[in-house]
Amino acid sequence: MNVLGPGLRLFLLAAMVLVLPGARGWAATASLTETPAKQAILVDHPTGTVLFEKNSDQGMPPSSMAKLMTLYILFERLAAGGLGLDDTFPVSKKAWRMGGSKMFVRVDTQVRISDLIRGIIIQSGNDACIVVAEGISGDEATFAVLMNETARKLDMMDSHFVNASGWPDPDQLVTAKDLSILARNLIDKFPQFYPIFSERSFTYSKIRQGNRNPLLYKNVGADGLKTGHTEDAGYGLVASAERNGRRLDLVVNGLSSVNQRSKESQRLLSWGFRVFGNYALFKAGEKVTSALVWLGDAGTVPLVIEDALTIIVPRKARRAMKVSVNYQGPLTTPIVKGQPVATLRIEAPNMTPIERPLIAGADVARKGFFGRLGAALEHLLFGRVSD
Repeated sequence: MNVLGPGLRLFLLAAMVLVLPGARGWAATASLTETPAKQAILVDHPTGTVLFEKNSDQGMPPSSMAKLMTLYILFERLAAGGLGLDDTFPVSKKAWRMGGSKMFVRVDTQVRISDLIRGIIIQSGNDACIVVAEGISGDEATFAVLMNETARKLDMMDSHFVNASGWPDPDQLVTAKDLSILARNLIDKFPQFYPIFSERSFTYSKIRQGNRNPLLYKNVGADGLKTGHTEDAGYGLVASAERNGRRLDLVVNGLSSVNQRSKESQRLLSWGFRVFGNYALFKAGEKVTSALVWLGDAGTVPLVIEDALTIIVPRKARRAMKVSVNYQGPLTTPIVKGQPVATLRIEAPNMTPIERPLIAGADVARKGFFGRLGAALEHLLFGRVSD
């Protein structure tokens, strides 16, 4: 039984897809674009909805994008109060000798955690990652175990870390999907630290280095997160951008040059903002419609959605979605508030149907004997349900 009010029904029919948290299934829309990246995923941040993907579950060398896990673990310790930004970690010979991109820490010195964070985010310091790993776990191998335990807790089920910096190792592989999960958690769980990702430069040991994230220097709303590059992996980026209150997260990898990484990342984010729009449809606990009740002390009961619901609408896709509220009715009494009594169902081409339970918004008791008798007689005589 479809019982949506006409205004709401017309609004919904103008949309293409209604999206629940973590939803996937944009086969038709995703085909509208392509990318030279070997792996890519574009995600609507608040809902976790995948707007575009290419080989997003394929294992790939993470390069310096693995540093995001090192930062996540450090942020956890800071947020819990076990560490402070002014606390220091010692620099070992291993950290000092580390090659690749460096913060240029000096052996046998102490470095403040606030500086190490910037050394990792802005300068992409491999040496800074080892300092953090050894400061938290004693050695890098033990820290890698912690990285993998943390990945499992975040449902990053297809990634395996071997070291804190993303230094090439054949056993160290992540997926674009898992990196998008990590980025989303960094942004949502640590708002006090996230602004550091948008800082454009940092000076340590009298050496000034600029943030390697190319999107920070473009007018695209980007404010994080981390670049990566190795010979085997190519050029990669975990990025997030916000425009007009909407946030999208992007992971790309396997691009051929710094220039291609910059242009392709900007193009994909712009495509996502241009093609899709986010609309809050229902607030948590909001009434969707009403259902008829048989032999109750009220003739109808409000149908309520428990969790907030957002739809993502491709701007060019219209009038292809079917939305209905289904229940076996009239509902029989007694009805208890909070009792699941109906289902909101959304169907669209190239999308797996989505269902969300609706609950009774009020208690409805059964009528007394004479009330039930009168209702039964009215139904027999006139064929209608009486309240």
